[in-house]
Amino acid sequence: MKNFLKFLKNKARINHYVIGFLIVVVTAFSFIAFIYRFTSIATTKEYDGVNLEQRTKQKYQNVDQVNAKRGDVLDTSGEMISGNSSIYNIYAVLSHSAKTTDGKPEYVENKSSTAEKLSKYLPLSKKQILDYLTPENKKQYQVEFGPEGRGLSIEIKNKIAQENIQGIKFTELPSRAYPNGIFATNQVGITKADNANDKNSNISGVMGIEKYFNKTLAGTNGKKITKIDSHGNELPGSEVTEKQAINGSNVYLTLDSKIQQYVEILTQNVESKYQPKNLNVLVMDAKTGQIKAATQRPTFNPTTGKGLDESWRDTLVEDQFEPGSVMKILTLSASIDSGNYKPDELYRSGAVEVGGRTIRDWNNVGWGYIPASEAFPRSSNTGMVHLEQEMGPDTWMDYMKRFKIGIKTGIPLPGEIAGGISYKHASDQAMTSFGQSVNVNTIQMLQAFSAVANNGKMIKPQIVKKIVDPNTDKTTKKFKVETVGHPIKASTAKQVRKAMREVVTEPYGTGMVYKIPGVKVGVKTGTAQIASPTGGYMSGASNYIYSVAGMAPYKDPKYIVYITMRQPQIMSTGAEQMISEIFNPLMKRLMTNSDSAGTEIAANSQYVDMPDFLNSSVGDAQKQIEKLNLQTGIIGTGDKIVQQLPANGEKVMPGQRIVMLTNGAMTMPDLTGWSKNDVLKFAEITGKTVDTDGDGYVTSQSIKAGDVINDSGKIKVTLKNN
Repeated sequence: MKNFLKFLKNKARINHYVIGFLIVVVTAFSFIAFIYRFTSIATTKEYDGVNLEQRTKQKYQNVDQVNAKRGDVLDTSGEMISGNSSIYNIYAVLSHSAKTTDGKPEYVENKSSTAEKLSKYLPLSKKQILDYLTPENKKQYQVEFGPEGRGLSIEIKNKIAQENIQGIKFTELPSRAYPNGIFATNQVGITKADNANDKNSNISGVMGIEKYFNKTLAGTNGKKITKIDSHGNELPGSEVTEKQAINGSNVYLTLDSKIQQYVEILTQNVESKYQPKNLNVLVMDAKTGQIKAATQRPTFNPTTGKGLDESWRDTLVEDQFEPGSVMKILTLSASIDSGNYKPDELYRSGAVEVGGRTIRDWNNVGWGYIPASEAFPRSSNTGMVHLEQEMGPDTWMDYMKRFKIGIKTGIPLPGEIAGGISYKHASDQAMTSFGQSVNVNTIQMLQAFSAVANNGKMIKPQIVKKIVDPNTDKTTKKFKVETVGHPIKASTAKQVRKAMREVVTEPYGTGMVYKIPGVKVGVKTGTAQIASPTGGYMSGASNYIYSVAGMAPYKDPKYIVYITMRQPQIMSTGAEQMISEIFNPLMKRLMTNSDSAGTEIAANSQYVDMPDFLNSSVGDAQKQIEKLNLQTGIIGTGDKIVQQLPANGEKVMPGQRIVMLTNGAMTMPDLTGWSKNDVLKFAEITGKTVDTDGDGYVTSQSIKAGDVINDSGKIKVTLKNN
């Protein structure tokens, strides 16, 4: 028993030692692990994958992005086309917890009065605004007013702010200003905010020059750091700029504002009158390749975005089409230059069969046997086939390649399409001679025409003049005249220009309508069939692409003007007459003291600079508009003007209608006699949906003049031609 007790005592002592040893070992290892972990954290400054230094900085400092100033887009003389601006979103604070520092309410108290005041400036009725101000969620802190409350101009924002409406606030957002209104809009392009609800958001180009040169214009953002306390409050004097913003460069275009504005007015008038599905106008300096004016229809308002859904691309480079008879300029050039042209040789006009296909002249029966020299001014398809067959398909294809047909020009506009040539069958080869079975873009054709204008030297069209760094005021890139080929000899070019002159002067010429007193212009007209989606070509009197390519003076051209018009919907006169309403006055202006064409156009243009009528009395505005030989369209019962279209600074021709919204109840005007374009202005300024039936001028409307239209729904308008 004694020995057993001794054994237990020894065993307890041993266990005590073992446990003590284990405690010492565990403690030692824990200490070593702690020291290792502490050393690791102190060295790497990380814990569980989190950078503790960065986390501390984040907690006690605030990092803000410093936006670089986006560069401007300017015309050839430095006038702004597109520049930085701001737009505003309006919202209403509803929560009763919103109070000023001295405890006064800062929320909307009188909703009825607020709705009535806002309805003067927003295209919403009092009832619609009240609906926004009375949300189902009674605890909602603030509300917005839908798309009608976004993107407000500074003018409208200021007018609302002057009302001092309690609880009404604004968010300022970056935007672009377009002081000229519609001005080569699809070529200059537009921007959009990367985050439409963030005041610090950048804006990026989504079309045209704004897109192509987005990185150049955008610059590089900077970074600003401020220290804050644990509650997020900025500590005084703690601002540090870690990275300076580098402002974007300015892009100068070759466009001449005075020529461009005149082109826009002429083009708009023809679009309103004949309503083509597409209309392109280009003016190029024949010697330098600089594009002085470029526009298209349909287009859109770059400030409001009105019309963008129908005009979301640059048709000058992104659309391909069969050029039709203007291609005969190149066919005649190739025939003469290759030594195959026999002007006195007779051929039978009217119809010719090639590869099992019958090709006819535009008048079907032709003119009997006529000399090859008359084929061009008469615009004879069979005559061009005759020239192509005399050359042979290989020679003709070689010249089309020399003219770079089917090859991109490389003009700095996004989305340029190359086009192409169908040349597999003999009938296709023959048809290319008069502009079918070949697809081009308008800039590509303009480039080819330059070889004829410049005695064989083909010039690349340019729309960008230079790029200037505003930080140093130095030109970082300058675009020079670029020769891209010599497809024909000088003697050939002179003969072709003489033939273009005959199109205007000879009694059998197809371009006699383009005869301009005092201007020796040479032209080639074009009428191209439009390919049908189901195969073959479309039928119908208006289903053509009509065009004219002109040079003046024809002996030594200074300007090339190229106009294409697709499918005019109102055929009240001949297609050539429609186009001449742009071509003739434009070419005359260009050639009047052409060494200073821009100055001359400025002095003699008939357009009117739109005054600012905002906040003017209705009576005063009407008197001023009458003095300017313009028409008015008043919407509402108020005595002050709160919105106007066209906007301040835009260019309009005498006789145009100025649509104005007043500060009273939104009532329906009498639209009788208004054009379709006027009706579109009415829809834009009121925000109402208007369905139009027919073309021409308004003869009836679904809502009577004088009726309130705030809650009217769709408005139906009938138009008829006089």
